Amino acid sequence: MERPDFFELKNGQKVKLPFTDKEYDDRVNKLRSVMDKNNIDMVILTSMHNVAYYTGFIYCSFGRPYGCVITQNKISTISANIDASQPWRRSHCDNVIYTDWKRDNFLKAIVSIIGRDEPPKNIGIENDHVTLEMSEKIGSIFTFSVFSDISKDLMKLRMIKSNEEIEIIKNGARIADIGGKEIVNNIKEGNTELELAIAGRDKMEREIVETYPDAEYMDTWVWFQSGINTDGAHNPKTNRKLIKGDILSLNTFPMISGYYTALERTLFLDHADDASLKAWEANVKVHKRGLELIKPGVKCSDICHELNELFAELGYLQYRTFGYGHSFGMLSHFYGREAGLELREDIDTILEENMVVSMEPMIMIPEGNPGAGGYREHDILVISKDGTENITKFPFGPEHNIIKN
Repeated sequence: MERPDFFELKNGQKVKLPFTDKEYDDRVNKLRSVMDKNNIDMVILTSMHNVAYYTGFIYCSFGRPYGCVITQNKISTISANIDASQPWRRSHCDNVIYTDWKRDNFLKAIVSIIGRDEPPKNIGIENDHVTLEMSEKIGSIFTFSVFSDISKDLMKLRMIKSNEEIEIIKNGARIADIGGKEIVNNIKEGNTELELAIAGRDKMEREIVETYPDAEYMDTWVWFQSGINTDGAHNPKTNRKLIKGDILSLNTFPMISGYYTALERTLFLDHADDASLKAWEANVKVHKRGLELIKPGVKCSDICHELNELFAELGYLQYRTFGYGHSFGMLSHFYGREAGLELREDIDTILEENMVVSMEPMIMIPEGNPGAGGYREHDILVISKDGTENITKFPFGPEHNIIKN
């Protein structure tokens, strides 16, 4: 039996994607304008976030390569045969399936899309994602082509959100608040970080289903941290039981078709001592000032410098652990990042209309010191032409979040 290296299979019907046809067409047309400006004949996308951004298809790699080829007149996703036609159904474009029967059939699938008659002279790839091995393999089939990095151009395009993207991000913020409320309702002495995380995650996933009944559901999660586990922003949940006086960190992350949103709040169980209250109130003061500073026309690094000065005045700058905020969109904790839109000292991007950023100051006081623990608040803001809209509604601060359930 002769088994193919690659093939096409349209099993079933195209399904409803997160965005309209016009939205996907607009994204691809903007990319083609960048390609034309830089004299690029073909782009090979390999990252989960960029493949999803331009096609709607979020792949599950499991050690296999996936991609998307874009030229001035073609666009097609490339997927492994293990997924059958799901990638075609979820792609706003054509799809080619490669098989496992021979090594490097993924590369043959790329060639099948563009043909062999006119190989591209200039190819754009994602240098921040392509491995050395994959880079060498792609180079071996396009020996007369010149490769250039297009990852930063792709990032800049993603940093400005469309109205459709902003709508899905707003729903994500709303659902994050719902998950946070469910967690607070279940906080009590003796309950575990794990059980509280399960309660919040399940509540959010059910709300996502209600809001987006035609979606695929994946990756929504909660990090609920207590005691010493609050010292890192990305510490996984554990089976630790809560005790009265614990500092708590509530973090809900609904994922809607690859779009990430977050709610993060400091809480205490039953009571907080004076040193903890002082540290908490200092972080809240910085958070409030940060919310005021985010506006169109402001430079990211300038926000950082002013907040650093405020933390220094309050006596807590030495406890700050990371940047003050970041962009939102097609990203999650294991793919994507719009590093050019982060509130850090080394980022000079100017905030502008339709950017979406967080304000999330954090300080961490080590064990053995008064007020030990990690303190963090987190709101999401949509930047408009004349101002901002805070789409996070969950309250913050000691007056709201000392939980006495």
